[in-house]
Amino acid sequence: MVKYINFIAGIPPTQDPPLFITSTIHLYKKSISQTLMRNLWNTVISSIGVGSVNTVNSLFKSWGKIAPTYTMDLYSLEKFKKYKKDWNPVNIKHQEQVIPAKEKPCSTFQSAMKVTLTIGQCFGLNPVQGIRGDDPAKLRFKLLSWRCAYTAISLVGQFTMAFVLFLSLFKEASSTVDTATALLFYSFGFTTTILFFRIATKWPKLCMVIAKAESADPNTDAKLKRNFNIACGIILSLAFLEHGFSELHGISIALDCHPEKPLYETFMRDSFAWLFLYLPYNDFIGFLSHFFNIQCTFNWNFSDVFVICMSMYLTARLEQVNQRIIAAKDKDYNRSVHLVRQVDKIIGGVVFISFASNLFFVCSQLLHTLAGGIRAAPKCRPDLNTDRRFFGGYEHAVYFAFSFLFLVVRSLTVSLTASKVHAASIEPAHALYDVSSANYCVEVERFLDQIHGDTVALSGLQFFHVKRGLILTIAGTIVTYELVLMQFTGITPSSPEPG
Repeated sequence: MVKYINFIAGIPPTQDPPLFITSTIHLYKKSISQTLMRNLWNTVISSIGVGSVNTVNSLFKSWGKIAPTYTMDLYSLEKFKKYKKDWNPVNIKHQEQVIPAKEKPCSTFQSAMKVTLTIGQCFGLNPVQGIRGDDPAKLRFKLLSWRCAYTAISLVGQFTMAFVLFLSLFKEASSTVDTATALLFYSFGFTTTILFFRIATKWPKLCMVIAKAESADPNTDAKLKRNFNIACGIILSLAFLEHGFSELHGISIALDCHPEKPLYETFMRDSFAWLFLYLPYNDFIGFLSHFFNIQCTFNWNFSDVFVICMSMYLTARLEQVNQRIIAAKDKDYNRSVHLVRQVDKIIGGVVFISFASNLFFVCSQLLHTLAGGIRAAPKCRPDLNTDRRFFGGYEHAVYFAFSFLFLVVRSLTVSLTASKVHAASIEPAHALYDVSSANYCVEVERFLDQIHGDTVALSGLQFFHVKRGLILTIAGTIVTYELVLMQFTGITPSSPEPG
């Protein structure tokens, strides 16, 4: 090649070419070498798989030596960065022994919700197959399955309880408020089961949408699963304790008023007196009634657990974008916003029933607490010398006081957790305000308009959006409704509660 160039330039064959010609030849050879290397590298990068750890490690180590990064095409460069981010380095102790280093744990939505959904299915909620696995592609909703059959039986039982209570409203006029409270309790439980059945039909598709978002942007919060389990465990444990106080209150009445009769029968007859006005008593019907009562109690609490877990996940996704917002592109934010809307579209009914039931029962339990006060209930049988009640007549006061406090704390937890979704969605605006004038452009302005002009939050069927200001609105509503209920029932904190 040198002789050919000397001939073209008119230089004798024995004389060395000028320096600029030598440099040109060197750059030409280097360009050809880099082009061949780039094509070879792009071919190799495009063919490797995620599991090819050793291959990826070797390529990473050799890439810096054989070619600069800018010679990759765009596809290979993005794939290279993805593998480099998830790179599992190896420690070579001996020539033939390769020991992979410990991988950084990555929590997925499917694995994080596993325990919560399994507990829900024990009470007939979200009858989807495959929730115990880690692959969302294996989730299936089958109408003809034992899970759906169990849910159908639960729906029939809960509807029967609510319907009988509705009939008793016209037969027992003396206890209208208590009967209406019980009617709403079973109606909320029945509605919650229907809403989770509707969610189950769309759950596999929703999990695939979430899995697609996670594949493009894996979760970095390794504590997500632990946080879900802690929230589920604390709320359901406190709910179990609250229900235990309610059971103790009923058992104490049975022991005090009818000590000579069988305890279980007396407890069932007192707890479900409205039911046995229409049905003859037997232990099996009593057991079913008690079971459906526990189911509705669980539904009431589980809807809050579900909203909390979904809110924590969506907040984590948005905060993950916020942590790298300076380097992130709009598509990362849009992907998270789209995920929030998909989730809200499916669980909006559960959010609505959760806030509605909490609002009503906070008012109801506060009314009973103010009416009864913190004092012992009189004995049902004063002629008996022994008092067989567990807390000496304070069972009623303990139950309603604990139930009211638990409801307030649980409602605040749901509201604050769900409102974090909206708070996280507007967090990028603070980083965008710090953009210098030299870097400010139309894209930044458009991004700010999107953040402030679009409400990204969970909603209750689009009737309301869960923001922090909603807590004050609910508090004012509770005070207003409480005053109305006290005027309607004639109850004041100094008057005895109607028997």
